[in-house]
Amino acid sequence: MTAIALAGLVHVYPEGTRALDGVDLEIPAGQRLAIIGQNGSGKTTLVRHLNGLLRPTEGRVLLDGRDIRSLRVAHLARQVGLVFQNPDRQIFAGRVRAEVAFGPRNMGVRGAELDRVVGDALTAVGLAGQADTNPYDLGYSRRKLLALASILAMRTPVVVLDEPTTGQDARGVARVQAIVAALTAEGRTVIAISHDMEFVAEQFPRVVVMRDGRIVDDGPPGAVFAPERVGLLASTGLVPPPAARIGARLGLGATPTEHALLAALRTHRR
Repeated sequence: MTAIALAGLVHVYPEGTRALDGVDLEIPAGQRLAIIGQNGSGKTTLVRHLNGLLRPTEGRVLLDGRDIRSLRVAHLARQVGLVFQNPDRQIFAGRVRAEVAFGPRNMGVRGAELDRVVGDALTAVGLAGQADTNPYDLGYSRRKLLALASILAMRTPVVVLDEPTTGQDARGVARVQAIVAALTAEGRTVIAISHDMEFVAEQFPRVVVMRDGRIVDDGPPGAVFAPERVGLLASTGLVPPPAARIGARLGLGATPTEHALLAALRTHRR
């Protein structure tokens, strides 16, 4: 499995924007972690260093103790799968099946094994019946799921999801949640960037908060979304999910279970 360590990571874009300003972060193999923060806080810039799309201006990115500067993009692609926020920047093939097969085929998967991983990925995202469809005949939310399937088929030890629930209805969100749970059960590392605070609070035991290219908070959702952290969270342009705010007022903590929340509300009404 792949452990990740960022040490003093700085990234300055060519026009001079300092998008990351000395980020230190360790992610053990198999952990499920969400990164939150307002647009421009450095979230996407950070994760694009993990698969070599960006390289550090200063500092180091280590995968299993190896500096990515010494690793080719082809090697990184086998370790870290990144699902873009905008699927149209990722999708290029003329058929759904070809899109999902591209990554594993380039990793040397062939024949029945290729058919299996493609079929499993399409089933996981609910597109098993669309294998021969042109991706651009799918709606936006289903193209996002297709982009996710293309990464699932590569079976990388690390999976990075950039705003995976954006544009999804309740069924789509449930599929993403099930996929996150399945990846975790397999021991893979899952990192998600999200503005969906409910999704973050319910699915991720560790939450990293970014502001102005730096990490300003890091902990379990019960701590990150606690009432005493509301000011810090507000400084990033975010608010805790409704369940956290209600749970705090009812004395249930910042991440109450649905059962506890409903029971407390019934008691409160009485």
